Amino acid sequence: MRVLIACEYSGKVRDAFISKGHDAMSCDILGTEKPGPHYTGDVRDILYDGWDMLIGFPPCTHLASSGARWFKEKQADGRQQDGVGFFMLLANSGIPKIALENPVGIMSSKYRKPDQIIQPWQFGHGETKSTCLWLTGLPKLVPTNIVEGREPRMWKLPPSTDRAKIRSETYQGIADAMADQWG
Repeated sequence: MRVLIACEYSGKVRDAFISKGHDAMSCDILGTEKPGPHYTGDVRDILYDGWDMLIGFPPCTHLASSGARWFKEKQADGRQQDGVGFFMLLANSGIPKIALENPVGIMSSKYRKPDQIIQPWQFGHGETKSTCLWLTGLPKLVPTNIVEGREPRMWKLPPSTDRAKIRSETYQGIADAMADQWG
């Protein structure tokens, strides 16, 4: 199966699908952190290249409820509309199997309610981070390793230049579950 992992620089989900024998490629405006098939650039350049599955992690900067206090400003200057438009571009790409990930935010009203909300602690990581999944042609993920130690560690990171990048990474247990269950 040909799998496009959109808006992923870490290579975690890409490599999980490759390990299961799939032809997977990640794509991000950032270069990949791990060697492997990766397109550095705008996903729109390759979105319609005959993929069987799209797993997308569209930027949440202007969509997440955690930034609600800045919504008015982001609406006024068009950033929020751009974020919604990009999310919807992926959702409406026509690829047969689609999973889009984003935190709790405005896509529940701008698009539709998510099909599922998962937590890292359901997949072997003792942390909380509510993660919404909008699914097309795919089943809900089944938890693989429920663990204790449920803390919001990612939200406690100190300010830094790469804080947003670190907070956006997919947990390995979730990447593995996606490849095992959707591959």
